[in-house]
Amino acid sequence: MELPKRAEPRTVPPRRRGLLHVIDATGYSIAGLRRLWLEAAVRLEFAAAAIVMLAFLWRGVDAWHWFVAGALLATLLAVEALNTAIEVLTDHLSPEWSQMAKDAKDLGSLAVGLIVVLACIFVGLVMTRVI
Repeated sequence: MELPKRAEPRTVPPRRRGLLHVIDATGYSIAGLRRLWLEAAVRLEFAAAAIVMLAFLWRGVDAWHWFVAGALLATLLAVEALNTAIEVLTDHLSPEWSQMAKDAKDLGSLAVGLIVVLACIFVGLVMTRVI
């Protein structure tokens, strides 16, 4: 999917305090989730999570397995969001190819990959009833 281009620079609104700040922060988080959804990897991760949910239902796993799987998914999405932010900033700051930009993107990808491996190990252990 192609990202929308902004034609004009936007001005930063003044910060609000109290409950209005919480409302603003919630809006920023929702905007971040919408942006994250544009990433194909995130959509694949949600599809994998749905398959894991079906497998957990079929296997009849304990409540703590659900909790850990949910925590791993939340961690994966958080790391994926940080990786996407790194990629967006890197593309903006270094539109030409550079080793530094490649390293930044590779390190972000490694962080996501490590969480994916950890989640796969956990699901494998649960499904084989090791834990």
